Amino acid sequence: MIEWIPISNSTRIVAEAYDPEAEKIYVRFPDGVEWCYAACPPNVWEEFTAPGQSRGQYINRVLNFKPHGRHSG
Repeated sequence: MIEWIPISNSTRIVAEAYDPEAEKIYVRFPDGVEWCYAACPPNVWEEFTAPGQSRGQYINRVLNFKPHGRHSG
């Protein structure tokens, strides 16, 4: 089961989650759509969630180049 972490300081996403065993980052957008980004080892999760890191910019710059698709939770 995915444990979503609410995000209040982002205009791009409303929640995020990480599955370290599958190395997947999950993102929930304001419209309720959820996406999954694969091939994300722990260091990518740490970069994505680093203080001051823009989630939207990181998605555009890094995560969109990883295997990804809509998640149907």
